[in-house]
Amino acid sequence: MYQLPNGANGEAERMILRRLRVWIAALAVACLVIGASVGALLAGRNVVAQGGASAAQIARAPEALSASFAEIASRVEPAVVNIDTVAAPDAAAAGKGDDDEDSREGNDNNGNNPLMDMFRKQMRRPSRGVGSGFIVDAKGYILTNKHVVEDATRITVRLQSGEILRGTVVGEDSLTDLAVIKVNSARDLPVVKLGDSSTVQVGDWVLAIGSPFGLDQTVTAGIISTLERQTPLSNPNFQRFLQTDAAINRGNSGGPLVNMRGEVIGVNSQIATSTGDYNGIGFALPSNETAFVYRQLVESGKVKRGYLGVYLDTVKAEYARVFNLAEAKGAIITDMKEGPAQRAGVQVGDIVVELNGRPVVNSQDLVNRVASTPVGQTITLAYLRDVNGKMERRTVSLPVGERPLTAAEGATTPEDGKRPTIKKLGANAGDKPRLGLKLSELTTQLANERGLKNVRGLLVTEVDPSGIAADADIREDMVVQKINRVPVNTIADFTRVMEGLKFGDAVVMNLVVRRGDGGVQQTIVQFTYQ
Repeated sequence: MYQLPNGANGEAERMILRRLRVWIAALAVACLVIGASVGALLAGRNVVAQGGASAAQIARAPEALSASFAEIASRVEPAVVNIDTVAAPDAAAAGKGDDDEDSREGNDNNGNNPLMDMFRKQMRRPSRGVGSGFIVDAKGYILTNKHVVEDATRITVRLQSGEILRGTVVGEDSLTDLAVIKVNSARDLPVVKLGDSSTVQVGDWVLAIGSPFGLDQTVTAGIISTLERQTPLSNPNFQRFLQTDAAINRGNSGGPLVNMRGEVIGVNSQIATSTGDYNGIGFALPSNETAFVYRQLVESGKVKRGYLGVYLDTVKAEYARVFNLAEAKGAIITDMKEGPAQRAGVQVGDIVVELNGRPVVNSQDLVNRVASTPVGQTITLAYLRDVNGKMERRTVSLPVGERPLTAAEGATTPEDGKRPTIKKLGANAGDKPRLGLKLSELTTQLANERGLKNVRGLLVTEVDPSGIAADADIREDMVVQKINRVPVNTIADFTRVMEGLKFGDAVVMNLVVRRGDGGVQQTIVQFTYQ
């Protein structure tokens, strides 16, 4: 190591310290200058980015959205049509005109009075309707709602160009309220494309185009409010709507709901209203279901849907807990009719968990996939069966049948019943939940009187609207057969099972209900005991 000579140590150290102080001071000044310069530069850039470009973007946003709406409307409107219909007068309505003043005074000769007959015929005027539609094929095929053209004796289609053409019905589908009509034109007509409704998200901008109150080519804007909406008037299996707040009124029926690419993602079909007009809630049938129906109506004039012949319910959390299932997925077979599933050995109580190797999410999923399967095609079902308290997995292959027009395959509630709207009352901590049922043991005589021959269980004689049974859709004249897999044929059986339940337990009840045609139907209810 280098050492300073004796006597020079103090002076040398002082010199080194002076130089070190100068270097440190210079370095500090340099760092300060560089830091300030860089900070100012970055701050300046941020100010430009936030105060310049962002403000411009915000200023241009409404204009850009307006321009997008205008462009979409200009592309789609030529393919949107106004539909006017004429239907024969209702005989019952026409009969109201027979109650004239002479007849009220007891003139018995009016029935043979030619003059009065002539006046009555003049009073029987045809009914007229208006709706919307859109052209999906340049050869003149138009999609609209079935209720727009139902019972029409004359259909007039008016194009944006002003052309007026006569329309004829190609086919109708009651389950989706869709219809296809055809017009003949000497030229190729403008068309609109059906989009993929499975890509639609809540919050997406949409345009509704149609003829509200007969006002042609009316465009309204809104967003998608929710998906898979079921309404009181809809078919629970085949009408799961896109809900929108775009203004839809009478006359909009059958018109397109369009996304921001100018594609039709729904057919405007229903509105929720207290006045008969726009209340901010409209419903459109998704385009994927529409495309399925359209193809079949054009090809054969009717829609064929796959059919198993079963009633279904969805596996919910309560059912999964009671039956020790790993997850709340699958479709429970609650009852059966003569059909492909019954012939293949599938039974009531089986839980369908896969179709052709793909998991079944719920009952609606199974209904949709079976319905869209070509009639006669063989499918493979995987299902679970309760055998001595253990769920055995089984598989079966069976050909899909054709769904009858009057069948209720996939119904989650009895055909003659609707779920009541009842406020659910909570329970105080420590209280025993109140089921709210009065039951009677089903004797042979009582069973025969109620049309329930050979049915065993407990007859529901009264349901308290404030109890949890009412909220679970249990109704009078149903028969409770099992609770959580345990048969209940006596009041003592029922009491024993219910006393074993704790607050928060899952409950699955097997019931029988009498159908309107005199037969009986099995069903289940699932709820939490709370």
